[in-house]
Amino acid sequence: MIAAESTGTATKGFATHSPDAKFEPFEFTRRAVGPHDILIDIEYAGICHSDIHQAKNEWKDSMPTSYPLVPGHEIVGRVSQIGGEVTKFKVGDIAGIGCFIDSCRECASCKSGQEQFCIKQAAYTYNGTEMDRVTKTYGGYSNKYVIDENYALKVKAEGDLSGVAPLMCAGITTYSPLKRFKVGPGQKVGIVGLGGLGHMGVKIAKAMGAEVTIFSTSPSKEADAKALGADHFVVTKDPANLAPLAGTFNMILDTVSADHDVNPYINLLGLNGAMVVVGVPPSPNTIHALSLIFGNKTLSGSLIGGIPETQEMLDFCAEHNITSDVEVIDPSRIEEAYDRTVKADVRYRFVIDMSEPAA
Repeated sequence: MIAAESTGTATKGFATHSPDAKFEPFEFTRRAVGPHDILIDIEYAGICHSDIHQAKNEWKDSMPTSYPLVPGHEIVGRVSQIGGEVTKFKVGDIAGIGCFIDSCRECASCKSGQEQFCIKQAAYTYNGTEMDRVTKTYGGYSNKYVIDENYALKVKAEGDLSGVAPLMCAGITTYSPLKRFKVGPGQKVGIVGLGGLGHMGVKIAKAMGAEVTIFSTSPSKEADAKALGADHFVVTKDPANLAPLAGTFNMILDTVSADHDVNPYINLLGLNGAMVVVGVPPSPNTIHALSLIFGNKTLSGSLIGGIPETQEMLDFCAEHNITSDVEVIDPSRIEEAYDRTVKADVRYRFVIDMSEPAA
């Protein structure tokens, strides 16, 4: 249906009201569907570890939490309403939302399709404001989202969409650096850590044609690594396991968010090799400069991707039949999922079924 004028979009979700509070049903109003907006009926919302950090206000020094908080930036659902000037979507289309829902559209970053680096700061999907810097944003732990069509993503999928939701964050977080460093056939790629990000890194790197090695402190994960497509599995608790691999990798993707020494992995890079960090450990790392200088190596970071690259990632995943391995829960189990995520007790991403409205 084409949007009609209204005062807003009544929405039901789940919010937490303080760092120690449980999630409770929460009703709020999103903006009315404007001329360029689409209304998405949310089916699934993935749980990202950053949801937990923000729900607990663990990033209070850099990104303080504004309560009540409705998290969720791994969103997939179906378009139920469109604005009068929408051309990209029609009612019934499957659409996704990632980590931001708008940007200034004027700076060099936005004009180059890297809206995640908007100089004026993109509008985050939750725990932020829209670009008016007044209207609070609430995330995907809810049943509806109103978004400008230019910041929504087209999803080519049929059937169960639960494994698609985490692609909006975990998928693009791993795809973007693999693409930037031109991973392809004949290259050796290492993935440090086998969790929500690491398991996506394996799938995408393999689909790009690389030979993939998983580095993990957990010997019990070897069977999973091989099932996901990894060619090799290395237990890193014993440094002797790394010695024979020195200088052999084109790229290493570090997905680990716990404190760890990155220098042993830099030593595994070959000439002009690159190590890219996407995990965020709480403590700084000390880098031995000579390990970069000898071998002309690169140590880089990577965030997510802009709208064009995220759409490219979704199309790539659809072509190669890549989705996230997920455990679907109902909203009553959010706290349990948070606890288990912190303990790494999930293979490999929790996804909330939001198809039923909040009670």
